[in-house]
Amino acid sequence: MTATRADGYPDVALGASRQRAVFNGLLVNVCLATGQLAIGVLGRSAALVADGFHTLSDLLSDSLVLMTARFGAKGADEDHPYGHARIETAGTFGLSLLLIGTGVGIALHAAAALSAPHKLARPDLLALAMACAAIAVKEGLFRYMRNAANRLRSQLLHANAWHYRTDVFSSTVVAVGIAGSILGIRDLDTIAAIGVAILIVRMGANLAWQALRELVDTGLETEKLERIRRVIMSIDGVRTLHLLRTRRAGGLAFVDVHILVDEGVSVSEGHQISEMVRIALMRQVENMADVLVHIDPEDDERAATNAQLPLRSEIMARLDHYFAGIEAAKAIESVVLHYLGGRLSIEIRLSLDFAPTSAAARTLQKRFADAVAHDPQIGMVHVCFR
Repeated sequence: MTATRADGYPDVALGASRQRAVFNGLLVNVCLATGQLAIGVLGRSAALVADGFHTLSDLLSDSLVLMTARFGAKGADEDHPYGHARIETAGTFGLSLLLIGTGVGIALHAAAALSAPHKLARPDLLALAMACAAIAVKEGLFRYMRNAANRLRSQLLHANAWHYRTDVFSSTVVAVGIAGSILGIRDLDTIAAIGVAILIVRMGANLAWQALRELVDTGLETEKLERIRRVIMSIDGVRTLHLLRTRRAGGLAFVDVHILVDEGVSVSEGHQISEMVRIALMRQVENMADVLVHIDPEDDERAATNAQLPLRSEIMARLDHYFAGIEAAKAIESVVLHYLGGRLSIEIRLSLDFAPTSAAARTLQKRFADAVAHDPQIGMVHVCFR
């Protein structure tokens, strides 16, 4: 994922930390693969050699992760207004394909070896010791990478950590296979190699599925959606919400939502409410990258649409025509338009000088209302004196 600060902007320091974590894992894998291949050959263990090639594939995947972490950490730019987090998603998918390919290759090689059992060699204790050492090293890598993933909130590092955990399983199977072969079950070492392959393919398929779900904009889980709803409804001024849409990019969450506020609030108050919703979600929901809040004065899922109503310039031209015979209209201070229920509600503000008595105010109010009564798009006119 793209590393972010609490306000949702990229954090370069976190991006560098991700790269450092991956690079450390890469160095360990170089040493481990060298030892596994060398001792696998010397110790006559097909499973250990297969595990060594598996570790070599880790070097390729670590390089892929390192490259993805570097470019995925970039912030938004003109060509990528939502940032580069999807690079991480694509990298995770590439890693999953690499895992599947590696597993299939190991399985085919082991199956070919089983077809010629007379050629199977018996591993020695050196191979068993190396397999046990590999278990310890890979478990250490898993714990190191998982902690880094949790600290840096990185889906890609989390995927790489579980890649190391599959390595633990595979090395365990290898150790069992070598031990069995030493004890006299000659083909157990090769069967162990097939078991390694199955584990690798399964993990690769799981990662591919998760990456594909993200690439096609699958929404967040039900539990997280409910948490988002609770946070939004906790904000003062929010009456209800609808059209909540979510998606992921590199482990980050993006939210679009419509919130219903009182129809009489000002533009600035509506904006303030929406900003409080955005800030609350960014602070209280983990891995939140961006929130877009749309303000509604009425439930536009159920209310009549206002799309056919004209904007201010046309309405003002009509009012100038309708009010031509009303002398007080020349002194109108401001006109507020409310688009509600498929019709316009108009609020006119005049000086109190034009309404010295209550009777005069009622008369003037009636004149303005009668002037627009024939317009089907105007529901009412209300005159405010101040």
